[in-house]
Amino acid sequence: MIFIVVKFSVLPERADEWPTLVRELTEATRAEPGNLFFDWSRSVDDPNVYVLVEAFRDSDAGGKHVGSAHFKRAMGQLPQWLALTPEIVNVEVRGDGWSQMSELEVT
Repeated sequence: MIFIVVKFSVLPERADEWPTLVRELTEATRAEPGNLFFDWSRSVDDPNVYVLVEAFRDSDAGGKHVGSAHFKRAMGQLPQWLALTPEIVNVEVRGDGWSQMSELEVT
């Protein structure tokens, strides 16, 4: 699985509308056959920061995502709404999704 986390520092005047601005990218990516998840969260420390946690089945699926029309369109649009270049962690890990946390169990 290709596991990716991206931190987006959004312009303050666009932060509240960020989910709408990225809706097309989000919906199209979630519909890709090789996408496992594509989830946004807003920072509790900085309301202008959003974190994207995404995963793809394998490098082929990740490559198809980066080559898709919706990804290319987003890469052309997103810079106008950002304060900084996004920060990214991109790793390949075993598995195909989330596992349960072994140190904490809810019963």
